[in-house]
Amino acid sequence: MAELKRVLGFWTALALAISSIIGTGMFFSISIGSQLAGNGVILAWALLTLIGLYIASFFGELTAMFPKAGGIYEFSKQAYSRFTSFMIGWTAWFVGNLGVALTVVAAIDYIIPGQNAWLLKLAICIAFIILLNVIAYVGIESSAFILVIFAVITVSLIVSVIIPGAFQLHPGNFSPFLAYGTSSVLLAIFFISESFFGWESVTYLAEETKNPERTIPKALLIGTIIVGVLGTLLTFVSLGVMQWQFLAEVSAPLSFVVQEVYGAAAVKVFAWGIFVVLLGAAAGGIITMPRLLLALARDKLFITQFAAIHPRYNTPYKAIIFQTIVSILVFLMAFGRYEQLLSLVLPIGFILYFFTIIIVLKLRFTMPNHSRPFRAPFAAAGTILLSLFFAGMVVFWVAVEPGAWGILGLALSFILLGMPIYLLLEMYYDPDEIIRINDFLAYFTLLFENFILPKNVRAQILSLLGEIKGKSVLEFGCSVGTLTTTLAEHVKPRGRVFATDLSKREILITRRRLYRKGHYHVVVLHDEHQVNRVHPQIPNVDAIVSIGMMGYMQDIKKVLKEMYDLLPYGGRIVFLDYADFFKLIPNVQWLSDDKVIARMFREAGFSVFVKREKGLFWSYVYVYGIKYEREIPYV
Repeated sequence: MAELKRVLGFWTALALAISSIIGTGMFFSISIGSQLAGNGVILAWALLTLIGLYIASFFGELTAMFPKAGGIYEFSKQAYSRFTSFMIGWTAWFVGNLGVALTVVAAIDYIIPGQNAWLLKLAICIAFIILLNVIAYVGIESSAFILVIFAVITVSLIVSVIIPGAFQLHPGNFSPFLAYGTSSVLLAIFFISESFFGWESVTYLAEETKNPERTIPKALLIGTIIVGVLGTLLTFVSLGVMQWQFLAEVSAPLSFVVQEVYGAAAVKVFAWGIFVVLLGAAAGGIITMPRLLLALARDKLFITQFAAIHPRYNTPYKAIIFQTIVSILVFLMAFGRYEQLLSLVLPIGFILYFFTIIIVLKLRFTMPNHSRPFRAPFAAAGTILLSLFFAGMVVFWVAVEPGAWGILGLALSFILLGMPIYLLLEMYYDPDEIIRINDFLAYFTLLFENFILPKNVRAQILSLLGEIKGKSVLEFGCSVGTLTTTLAEHVKPRGRVFATDLSKREILITRRRLYRKGHYHVVVLHDEHQVNRVHPQIPNVDAIVSIGMMGYMQDIKKVLKEMYDLLPYGGRIVFLDYADFFKLIPNVQWLSDDKVIARMFREAGFSVFVKREKGLFWSYVYVYGIKYEREIPYV
């Protein structure tokens, strides 16, 4: 079975750290920060560099402890519940997609400002997203080469402004230094902090990095220092070359600084350089986020097919294809909305880092003897201070920024969107969760039974079963008795129905409905182990029908073998299941291929047909046939 390869070294990890952390703030924060704090944005950059360096040490410790592809999700798994770790993984993936969209939008707006040529802008960005994902698909080595190139261009471009600009400073530009007071520096920190988001991207490649326990912490720390120093110096030089009052009013401040330093002819060249640098920042997320999906899929907290590794390229190719589609969709929704995106990314990012930082302190107590090749200094005090910093930033932002409550509510709503997705996934992959959720939704299922199992579908099932009058029928998975009552009518007067289900509440509902109609010839049994067996009290029967159970079965071969033993030769089976559930969560892997389904039933001793019919929110998969003595076609 193909696996991820450990081929990346320190320089690739450092290049990824620089490209991922740098964000859009390096080029736009001068304007935003000047609006909020004047020259105080220089102090904001310096303070944020120190804070960012300390945060990087926490990510370094966690990666050294758990050098796996899931990164931030893998850390959460060690400290929190399954649900909480999924929500953190979901939030990280959501923030990552917003961050990529934010960076791509900023990049294209830098070279083609305003609403002009919007179709060209869309085409350029979508082509870039597809190209990067193609590179990621064909191997991590090619992705590594691209990341290094982007990092070299990034550092070179920024240094080429800092060095000549340092000889053209006007000291008078720095007075007054704190035009809006010290509190304005805190607000500036909030809005330029996006410049340091991205540590988690480096951790996603831990499983493909040589000696990740030491390589990634080192790359995180050095990368943060490089970004912080470059950002602080670039801001200092820019404000020294041009007054903050002017830079606060322009959307592309660095273009004016470059014009002042090099002349008008250089502006276009630098604009394209910044475009490339920002695309490099987006590249880090595009290349690494499929590894987060891979980790979630391994634990059945995302579509399990995304855990597949390409046998030739050793990349999570299915996750990459899915990530390509999502990246394009998010970009299309975010196109032309840089400031709105920035306001949305920041609070979600702070919430994500808040829960990540706490993990370090928690694991110091719960896993004191676990190997830590790298340790964050002063973890106890640091966790408290950083937690207060993250919480304080959000509270301060809400208090002083108009409309912040609405943006925060929108951010939280996107995070909470992960809850129904989690429930759907657990229903598909976790037998215990299936029982709990079926119990919880029992009356909802009863209310909408004609929508879930329409009358025309029931009629088709009865037609496929054939004549069942006077016969014994097993209904494997009776739910709330939607089909059971119909079966009870059709087997009368001397037939019997045996109905089983894994939900205790659905069984109670079914019993009440049957007894109310006088159907005492129906035996209703609760079986919490139904995903792995046929209830041992079921006698031999003439036919078996099952609705919505194939996707839940944990041992399909064992269940089919037990059903085979209950039927006479020629005994009929009819299975119905739901595929492409809500067009969002696909069915379990073996239900995706009709040939695989037919082969599995054939190996158990059944000759069957498989057909699919499309519904509004899902597709119906019919599997129907007979038990055979030798392989014969079913007619």
